[in-house]
Parts: sequence; structure tokens; C-alpha cells
Amino acid sequence: MNSVRLAPGVALVTVPGRGLAVRTPAGEFLRVATGEVRERDLRRRLHAPDGTPDGPAAASADGDGPSGGTDPALDALVASFENAGYATSEPLGAGVLTGYQVLLLGDPVLVDLLMRCARDEGAEVGTITPDRLPRTARRSGGSGRTVVVWCLDGPVPPGLWDEADRLPGHSVAWLRCHREGDTAWLEPLAATTDDVTSAHVRLRRLAATAAHHELGAYWATLSAEGPGSGHSTASAALTAGLLMEDLVAWASGDRSARRRLRRVRIRGLTVSRHPVLPVPEVAPYPTSAPASAPPVPTDPASAEPPRNASAPAMPTAPESGPITPESGTPGPITPESGTAVSPARESGTPPPASAASESDRPAPASIAPESDKPVPAVPVPAPASTTRATASTVTGPPRSRAAVPAPRTAGRAPR
Repeated sequence: MNSVRLAPGVALVTVPGRGLAVRTPAGEFLRVATGEVRERDLRRRLHAPDGTPDGPAAASADGDGPSGGTDPALDALVASFENAGYATSEPLGAGVLTGYQVLLLGDPVLVDLLMRCARDEGAEVGTITPDRLPRTARRSGGSGRTVVVWCLDGPVPPGLWDEADRLPGHSVAWLRCHREGDTAWLEPLAATTDDVTSAHVRLRRLAATAAHHELGAYWATLSAEGPGSGHSTASAALTAGLLMEDLVAWASGDRSARRRLRRVRIRGLTVSRHPVLPVPEVAPYPTSAPASAPPVPTDPASAEPPRNASAPAMPTAPESGPITPESGTPGPITPESGTAVSPARESGTPPPASAASESDRPAPASIAPESDKPVPAVPVPAPASTTRATASTVTGPPRSRAAVPAPRTAGRAPR
């Protein structure tokens, strides 16, 4: 049977007249219904002494030792403690960071404190240099159990932490802190690409102050500081403890610590917390005016028609002859006279009253001579007969009703 013990921070309390109670790590008290299991047996199984000596004889007398059998009710009660997280079967000395690798660099005062604290929690601790960060990212293998902690005793120069900001993309966690005068800034741990990086914190701080030009110059230049600047023993211990809190939360799967920025006053030993979020990616601002866009080709089929395309076409006079009242269509042209004859006249129908025949037309008069010499007569063309179109023979809108003149015929010379 595996050895089971109470989890760290858990205690069993005997309440007079009320039985056993469990005190949780958060300070709450829970009543334990032991049923038929004796309190002494439960304490011995969970290695929780009650002040009385426990030994092989007592264990044998209680029926839970080498000479006695196991109690199913006791096994079920101990299993309920394990399921609730109040008991564990892990060996003594196993901390929260067991199986994790912590790589440290930066300020020696903070690095030494963090190295001892992380080792006490069971972590594999080592040091690293900035030029080895890319190789560390490649060797991590995406296990998600490696973290880099970088502590600076001063402001962060622009670009110093750019390479470290890419570590979460390789499943390597990234925790950092730096000092600005009498203030130590503890930035949130970044374990995935969705977490807050140092570049995000810089942008947020610049946007939150009216002296953003001065703050940017302070980061970019080596400013002179007064004597005595730096961490004291107490402020270094406080800063290291807060960084260990973030490491324990990361190993425990708590994501609430990845959205807070903490500020520690070195002289006053006060801590303030500020929520911070990642800065979303935006399009870069253009450095030069964009070139003029080329003309967009248009599809002839989809081109807009002209404004007068939908207007009805005006009727025009036919070129082959006049429009007769009977049919409304141009008739054939006879070779003798060159005039248009309607189909009705060809079939024997008498012509309309408005059209005069050539036989009834009077002969033109000759021009009188001015001298005694005879002058040949000059033929004068006879007036052409016209046929006026009526409204009933013209199709189209009323505005198109107009008289269409008939072609003139050549006059005949007098016989």
C-alpha cells in the first residue's frame, strides 16, 4: 500500500464532543464524518500524530499493522481525502516545481535568492546568458516545463528583451523584473503567445503617461543615479518572494497571474498591482505616400448604358417611297414615271382624291420670246403631287406625326 500523508497546509483537529475536523490551507474548517472508522486509525494512516505514541504494537492492536488486515471503510475514507486534495502520496520534499527547469540571469542579488527558493521547491535550477536564449528555445522541445527568469538592476534598454519575448512561441515561459530608481517593476509571466510580453508593457506604460518622451529617453540612455540606489536585503527578499509566487502559479496552472503588473517600492516595501492586457497587432503606419492606383478595367457588358439609350427611336421617312394612306408602307417604284405607286392602285382601285393623275395635269406654258427669232420652248417641271400622311397611317408617339413629302417626278416636255 502506498504511503499517504496530509497535504502541505492541511491539519486534522479533534473538536471535543463533535469529532474530527479538517483545516484547509485557506483556513476553512470542514467536519469529517468518519462513520465506523476510529479517529486513531485515520490519524495513523495519514501520519497525523495526536500526541500518543504510535508503534508496531499499537498498530497491531488496532488491526491495521503487519499482523492485522486492512479496513475497506478506512481505505475509502483516505481515498476521499486524496480526491479532495487534502492528502497526497508524493514523497516528502517534493515541491511544486518538481520536474521543472528554472534558468536564471541578471542581478546577482536576486539570482542567488531565486536559486535557493526554486531549488527548495524541487526545480532543476541553472544559469544562462542572453546569447544562449535561441539555443534554449530549440532544445526545450515544446515540453512547456522550462522557464527563463531575467532580473535587471536598472532600466531595460530598447531591444534587450526582444529575443526573450519570442520564447513563449517555443513553449518556454518568460518571467522578468527590472528596477527604475526606487521602484522595482515585476512584469507578468508569459507562457504562450497570447500572454503579455515586455514590449506590450512598454507600450502600455508609454500610453498611460503624459511624459512619454521623457520616459522613452530614460529607457534609452544611461541616466545618473544618486548613491545608495539598488535593492536592500529586505526589498530583494520581497521581490524574490513575489517572483516565486508567479512561478508557483505557473506550475499549478493558475493563469490569473499572467495579467497583472506589480510595482514594489524599495524603500517603503509596499506593493501595488495593476491589470495589464496584451497589445493587439496593428498595420504599420506608411512611411511614404502610396503610388497612384492604376485605372480599374471595366467590363463592357457591365458598363452603364448612355442616358438616352432607353428613349424610343424616332420614326424616319423611308427612302424607297412615300407612305400611302391605304397600307402605310412604301409602294413600288414604276420605271415609267419614277413615282411610288401604292399596291391598291396596281390592283385597280381608284387613287385617292388627294393624289392627281398625270393625265389631268395641265401642260406647262412656254416662255415667250423676246425677239423675232424663234426660241425653243424650255420645259418647266410640273408641280409634284404630294401625299399627306395622316395620323392613322403613322406609327409611334404623337410627336412624330409629320408630313412626309413624296419624291418629285421629272416633268415632261410639251408635245
